[in-house]
Amino acid sequence: MILAAGLGTRLRPLTDHTPKALIDVGGMPIIERVARRLIAAGADRLIVNTAYLAQQIEDYVRSKEGFGVEALFSREDPGPLETGGALLAAQPLFRGDAPFFLHNADILSDIPLGEMYAAHQAAGDPLATVAVLDRPTTRKMLFDDEGLLGRTDETRGLDLRVRPPVGEVRAIPFAGIHVLSHRVFGLMTERGAFSILDPYLRLAAAGERILPFRVDGYRWIDIGKHEQLQEARQTFGKD
Repeated sequence: MILAAGLGTRLRPLTDHTPKALIDVGGMPIIERVARRLIAAGADRLIVNTAYLAQQIEDYVRSKEGFGVEALFSREDPGPLETGGALLAAQPLFRGDAPFFLHNADILSDIPLGEMYAAHQAAGDPLATVAVLDRPTTRKMLFDDEGLLGRTDETRGLDLRVRPPVGEVRAIPFAGIHVLSHRVFGLMTERGAFSILDPYLRLAAAGERILPFRVDGYRWIDIGKHEQLQEARQTFGKD
């Protein structure tokens, strides 16, 4: 599933009439770059959530015939439902019970997605595996030897821990890419618009494992502002 419902307010005026997912990076929209990487890692079906300028995104993906795989859309009305709400709303579009990717549409990277998926499968059915890398940010996830146990936010003075730590505690920023067990749908009690971190932390307190997948050293850009867009065009524009 590709999360493409964002408003892209920090990229205005580029996003006044074009959704962020369709902003060009080296002759290819961001969402196409993300989709083709997921397909190269083994995805044979795409679910894309849309909200702001939804029709443009849906029309583009259809014009490309889903980049070679089946493509479905989860339109959020009247507006974005955030990461967790978007996933829950799209549940009827999922099939089977295999683990699946959840990938922000504005994240470009050369992270080895196939290796990440394999690591998740090898870990014995954790609830989720999340890509993390050390970078400057005020918000971090907290992991110990068992997996996720909390989060921090320096701007709010937050240091939340939902269970006692086991071994060393490591504060590592999230990289916007998940592999999730299909079990997550039966465990989410949250409703409306909510962050996926809400059920992650609640379920970590109950004993579920959310594991880190370190991706330090790989190219990674979160295209949130004009500066990051220019960096992405320089970094990935010739790929």
